[in-house]
Amino acid sequence: MDQELIIKIIELLGTFAFAISGIRHAAAKHFDWFGGYVCGIAVAIGGGTIRDVMLGTTPFWMTTPVYLICTAVALLTVVFFRKWMEPLQNAWFVFDTLGLALFTIAGIQKSLTLGQPFWVAIIMGCITGSAGGVIRDILLNNEPVIFHKEIYAIACVLGGVVYWLMVELGLSAEWSAIISFIVTCAIRFLAVKYHISLPLLKDN
Repeated sequence: MDQELIIKIIELLGTFAFAISGIRHAAAKHFDWFGGYVCGIAVAIGGGTIRDVMLGTTPFWMTTPVYLICTAVALLTVVFFRKWMEPLQNAWFVFDTLGLALFTIAGIQKSLTLGQPFWVAIIMGCITGSAGGVIRDILLNNEPVIFHKEIYAIACVLGGVVYWLMVELGLSAEWSAIISFIVTCAIRFLAVKYHISLPLLKDN
């Protein structure tokens, strides 16, 4: 499969997953539909926009309206299927984790396509995966998850390192992406389930 097509598919899946997460957070704060859409689009395109600006290329969502449409579909999904989603109290966490992993991979692959070294690609993957969540939390007046002690951005970094190792071992981009996705999600799920966290800074 063409590398550019793979990136676009991953970005669309990540956009939908992150948009669902952002809209669910907005619903918990009782935002209206427009407010929910703004939160959804912010988390869906925020990280990728920062990445593309840093890489000196046109932000991905400005090349086609499909990402804005995808976020609208996510909004309608939450609106019309909220009764089925409501019992899933941790649904936002699942969608957030899926978006985190998918966007991390998209950031890495796009950076490599533009000729960046792997260490830069891993950083860009981390920014793509986690920066949108920071923007979402700021809009919702919440403390950004990335600054909590729980594993979040670190999952992006470790997933990126796994991607690099798989490529070094000779695996294709497709299999490297699949394994990286699984590892990133597993790290995030296990860290939350078993309360694994980084040490806290102390001021005295």
